Amino acid sequence: MLRNESKIRVRYAETDQMGFVYYGNYAQYFEIGRVAALKEVGLSYRSMEENGFLLPVKSLKVNYIKAALYDDELTIVTEVRELPSNRIRFDYLILRDKELLVEGETTLFFMTKEAKPCRPPQFFIDQLKPLFS
Repeated sequence: MLRNESKIRVRYAETDQMGFVYYGNYAQYFEIGRVAALKEVGLSYRSMEENGFLLPVKSLKVNYIKAALYDDELTIVTEVRELPSNRIRFDYLILRDKELLVEGETTLFFMTKEAKPCRPPQFFIDQLKPLFS
């Protein structure tokens, strides 16, 4: 399993008039976790794109439990629990001092630059496979 923890601090611009993190910003927080998790195992969106592959989001699910607030330090826990096939699913927890605020998931699929769905490139599988042995 691939697991990563990233820390961020909520900026004022990410909050609404009530002082809560605007709900749409959690998708960006998920992206921060996703990018960090892939980088941790030597993968990046840049290398994917340079090799002719894209990873668009197919679905996004979010369960809001408690609000994050301006200046909170948040921990984004990102996990990939299964070796990808033509899709890869990321699961997320967003915590404040170990208190669960938000849980979610994104499913992305592999696509060529010509917009054709495809299997993950071999270099992608090679980097992840040791985590699932």
